Amino acid sequence: MFGIVRPCAHRLGAALRTEWTAHLCGLCLALRADHGQFARIVTHYDGLIVSVLTEAQTRRTPELRRTAGPCPLRGMRTAPVARGEGARLAAAVSLVLASAKVRDHVADGDGLLRRRPLAAAARRVAGGWDRAGARAGAELGFDTAVLVDAVDRQPGIEALAGPGTPLLAVTEPTETATGEAFAYTAVLAGRPGNREPLAEAGRLFGRLAHLLDAVEDQETDALSGSWNPLTATGAFRAQARRIADDALHGIRTALRDTEFTDGRLAHALLAHELRASVDRAFGTAGCAHTGSGNPYGTPGGTPYALPGGPPPGVPEGPEKPPGKRGLLAGCAVFTGLCCTCRMCCAKEYEGPWSRKKHEGVCRDGDCCEACGDCCEGCGNCCSCGESCGNCCGCCDCGGV
Repeated sequence: MFGIVRPCAHRLGAALRTEWTAHLCGLCLALRADHGQFARIVTHYDGLIVSVLTEAQTRRTPELRRTAGPCPLRGMRTAPVARGEGARLAAAVSLVLASAKVRDHVADGDGLLRRRPLAAAARRVAGGWDRAGARAGAELGFDTAVLVDAVDRQPGIEALAGPGTPLLAVTEPTETATGEAFAYTAVLAGRPGNREPLAEAGRLFGRLAHLLDAVEDQETDALSGSWNPLTATGAFRAQARRIADDALHGIRTALRDTEFTDGRLAHALLAHELRASVDRAFGTAGCAHTGSGNPYGTPGGTPYALPGGPPPGVPEGPEKPPGKRGLLAGCAVFTGLCCTCRMCCAKEYEGPWSRKKHEGVCRDGDCCEACGDCCEGCGNCCSCGESCGNCCGCCDCGGV
């Protein structure tokens, strides 16, 4: 599975962890029900946020949950899972965005996709996902054409980008796509007043998703010769970090302007866990609000772009990570991870395509030494000083 929001089970607490798992499994099962078993491969952490936002704006009813049968990813346990229009919208969006990822791998010639027959087969798979996403979106009244258009515009924007090109010009298509998806959750929930703030939250989330992917992949992209926004525009990581911090602040503001029925999980994912994702991508050791840690993620904590190496006097970074896997090789590894339950139970595992390190969903180890951005004593206030309006789920207080 992939995505930038990979929440810490201990930070979420038992109640919100159960809810998060319900939405993750609900997305997976919605993909299977509407698009077949193979479509479940596009399940990812960020897509379920669409389902979370839809449910957060509606009144919870028993019809929004059902008990799913045993699954290897849950250690062969049954569990309540989310269902309804939110899960189906998340499935449609996930298919279209996964199609974009496949086409990006084909364009970059990653792994086995350098071979023309396999690249052609991958394009056919991607086209099928586009059509399936369009059908599912149409049934919900959502036109996925805006997502496809954003994806189709990306290569042209990248081709024109060069030194001095603003990073925001490169991230615009992703921002547009995620903004539309977030905004439509307000339509499904019958909350038209929420459409504008959620569109803003979605745009900023898309900006972060594109940016963090670029930061995490910069070294491997340099080794493989793949296109990377930071390298192509000559942007320092300090610039990227400032943009990321501004986006985080904007998302918190947009969430405060949104009327939720129960926004605890949405707030935990988009305010706290998203902050943790930024810190993880940039190698920051502590909370960015306090200025601790290394905000640049570069050797020695200096704001130098990594391609070409650091300037004289700055030590070289760690050993270069291995390159990405191709589509088919990644699928084989994904199958192995599923069958051995490593995605669920391992403390850490290697991503099937990106080869990045991920944390298992249900691991038992203590994964956070300090929870710097959570509620302090359930005082209904984030440690950064911004009012949450409710308990953020950092403990099992039940929202009291």
